[in-house]
Amino acid sequence: MREVIKRGAISFAISSFVGTLVNLIIDIMVNAFGITGFISMSKAYVEVFQTPVIAAYINVLLYGVIGFTFAAMTIIYDVDRIGFVLQSIIYYVVTLLVCLVITVFVWQLHRYPQAFIITLIGYTLTHVIIFVTEYRELKRNISAINENCEA
Repeated sequence: MREVIKRGAISFAISSFVGTLVNLIIDIMVNAFGITGFISMSKAYVEVFQTPVIAAYINVLLYGVIGFTFAAMTIIYDVDRIGFVLQSIIYYVVTLLVCLVITVFVWQLHRYPQAFIITLIGYTLTHVIIFVTEYRELKRNISAINENCEA
């Protein structure tokens, strides 16, 4: 459990830093093209808070929560009693729920049904690609182990 918390904390820090860096780069690029007053957060999201600064801090915190969830949920792959497919489904569902709640809030996706559906499809396709890649690697590793056992 200590390892999961450590892994989650590291991912929290990395996700928060990278999210902040990406927002900073977007803001700098947009402002460099002469658009003043732009911030890389939804206007509706910013309006939820007393100031844009508080909105930005909460945004950074939420980036970290997403990173923590992705890292901490890898614990499911350490459970030997359930298969890889079920592990992957559990990982997908939990991370999807956390990410959707946060992205709906931050991007105000409940106001934009098409954006919500596209986000959901993109997230799902990403996980399908990751699953297929990991499944092939797992099969390759099992074949290599079996070949070594026969030799």
